[in-house]
Amino acid sequence: MSEKKLLTLGHSPDPDDAFMFYGLNLDGAIDTNGYEFEQILHDIQTLNEMAIDEKLDITAISLAAYPTISDKYAILSSGASMGDKYGPLVVAKKKMDLEELKKKLIAVPGKLTSAYLELRLLLGKDLNVEVIEFDKIFDAVESGDVDAGLIIHEGQLTYSKRNLEKIVDLGEWWFDKTKLPLPLGVNSIHRKFGQDMQNISKILKDSILYSLNHRKEAVEYALNFARGMDINLADEFVGMYVNDLTVDMGEKGLKACRLLLTEAYDKGLIDKNPEIVLV
Repeated sequence: MSEKKLLTLGHSPDPDDAFMFYGLNLDGAIDTNGYEFEQILHDIQTLNEMAIDEKLDITAISLAAYPTISDKYAILSSGASMGDKYGPLVVAKKKMDLEELKKKLIAVPGKLTSAYLELRLLLGKDLNVEVIEFDKIFDAVESGDVDAGLIIHEGQLTYSKRNLEKIVDLGEWWFDKTKLPLPLGVNSIHRKFGQDMQNISKILKDSILYSLNHRKEAVEYALNFARGMDINLADEFVGMYVNDLTVDMGEKGLKACRLLLTEAYDKGLIDKNPEIVLV
């Protein structure tokens, strides 16, 4: 029997990413075509940095980080996280308008994250921000260390338990402006795999389909990665970010990705605007 080819697969320790790759953890659930996947879990800012250093074969990245690594990595058609009329939130202890928000100290989960890029598209290039790990932003806002916080992942559902006010939902803002979903994370693969990129892409897509077809078991598995969620909330969160656009972003998702990077480039928020060709 030939030895399996080991690939490193980076993703966030979140219920939606865990849900997607549930099928890879079960022997025989899907045909892995002779590949084996070592799943490496880190927050998205760390995964972006690892991709810049080419430390991973396949990894979730922020779309905002793609221009930096586009010569080394390609974007897969499957595995994207897109918010359809919802997305990262800015929260604070008291209500304020966007003009006020521009003058405040805002905690952000990383300067390479799509959420931060989108916040700058909305509010302008020069913001007063402090980078704080995404799961510590609530505490920083509540303690008064920062005036507002940019919330990603499951915090979009749990913020209401924290007695905080929603200032703006970036997914709502983007949809009102473009009528498109808001691109956040995408799956990327190192270009060194050449023709094999297509085969590997199919395996990952099959894993997502397997999870959607075995939803109950996959959500129970994903619950291991959920912070402060019961199974119903975890299921709701998975439904927000693992859907038809995750199976294949298609023309709609691709259009949204291209538009976001074009607008960011035109406003001087990114240095280059690479063409996106999906694998």
